[in-house]
Amino acid sequence: MRGRAIRALMAVLPVIAGIVLVMSAAVAAAGPPAAPPNFDASAWPGNQGEDAIVAANPTDPLNIVATSCDAGRVDLDGLFGAVSSNGGRTWARRLIATGAALGHACDEDLVWDRYGNLWLVHLAANGTVAVQVSTDRGVHFTKVTDIVPTGAKGASAPTAVPSGQPDYLKHAADRPTVAVGPSSVWVEYTSVESARIQASGAKVTGLGKFGSFSAPESVPTGAGRGGFPGTGGVAVGPRGQVLVTYQNFGGQCCSRLYTALDPDGLGPRAFGHPRLLADTSVETGLRIPAQPDRGIGADPSLAWDWDGGPHSGRVYAVWTQRPKNTTDTTILFLYSTNNGATWSKPVQLGGDHMPCSQFVPALAVDQSTADVAVSWYKSGDTRGIPNADTQIWATYSVDGGAAFAPDFRVSKGTSSATGAKNFFDYGDYSGAAFVSHLFYPGWADNSDSTGTNPNGRMHQLDLYTAQVRIP
Repeated sequence: MRGRAIRALMAVLPVIAGIVLVMSAAVAAAGPPAAPPNFDASAWPGNQGEDAIVAANPTDPLNIVATSCDAGRVDLDGLFGAVSSNGGRTWARRLIATGAALGHACDEDLVWDRYGNLWLVHLAANGTVAVQVSTDRGVHFTKVTDIVPTGAKGASAPTAVPSGQPDYLKHAADRPTVAVGPSSVWVEYTSVESARIQASGAKVTGLGKFGSFSAPESVPTGAGRGGFPGTGGVAVGPRGQVLVTYQNFGGQCCSRLYTALDPDGLGPRAFGHPRLLADTSVETGLRIPAQPDRGIGADPSLAWDWDGGPHSGRVYAVWTQRPKNTTDTTILFLYSTNNGATWSKPVQLGGDHMPCSQFVPALAVDQSTADVAVSWYKSGDTRGIPNADTQIWATYSVDGGAAFAPDFRVSKGTSSATGAKNFFDYGDYSGAAFVSHLFYPGWADNSDSTGTNPNGRMHQLDLYTAQVRIP
């Protein structure tokens, strides 16, 4: 009797597996969400470009905050910040991170933790990483600390500033990013002095309740050859483990992407030696028609599912790839179920196989559903200049990255970086938030599709977002 039952079960397993595959395929083929409304978060003179970052409050998914570098006011230094309590329909706007100690702020990133703390990091005027926190829904920020980068062996034995670089770069950082886990917050950046990736973290136990940030911890790289963090270069796992990713400095045709793991985060262990994630022919500063001044990088990004759902413990990665000697760049995606020791086979996102540039991806996980979504800039030709104009496109997966919905257009308008005349085009990176089925990508946009850009159409960039409801 037991043998017959086992054989009967074995007989139906292929059917069950087939049903699962059909369901997964059905999700992927269900089509894109309805065209989302676009919101001009800044509606502010000048360029709100370089970075376009959006965060959503897990305690209230309609409470979103957007920030970018602000080039609109020559008499004030700081970041542009905007707060919405209704999912982006209306905004309260102001400059943040201002003052002599924080002036010339740039390279910002922000994220909400599960307790309702909104963490903001950015470069300060002296090159340190300023860490701020808001406990009132993003309305006000309080300075927490300055993270001071160290030399290769730590604060007790800093190395000299690399030859040819000015002294003010000593103890300076570049491109900080921030991520949260169940009970900690971590900041990653490049130490300019030692050319190494470093990270610092703090314990978080509640709203306004957090510890001191740890001393900077370096990723062990030989001969000081580090690189640049990606758009979301750090992620925190369900047990507090920390994974960082970065692109090395590379050459004229290629570079490599690496990850490094601290297996216990705030515990006594340190980052292990980097593991190769991928080779890419997208070197740092690759100039493409859509980003002719600033250029692009591979922009690797990480996101960790840590909230106890069906894919908890899975860490995701995206980056920009291209065939050599072309500007036909694509977005690649993969995932790991063992802290980055091994990865799934890379999958190309974006179903358009016509020559175009797809770049600066933003990756986010909805901790309440375990879904994952990605947005990116995609170039095209709307004014007779091949691959010079851009739109924002996105896709999502509801099964842990096994299958993706067809990619769909998010931005209503089409933008042009050359019209901004700001030397950094759309910028180095963008950001996205994903909370309770609501995906909020952020991007720099001068299409004036909402009719609210003070500079008009195809001139300076405003900071845009959209509310995409994922089923």
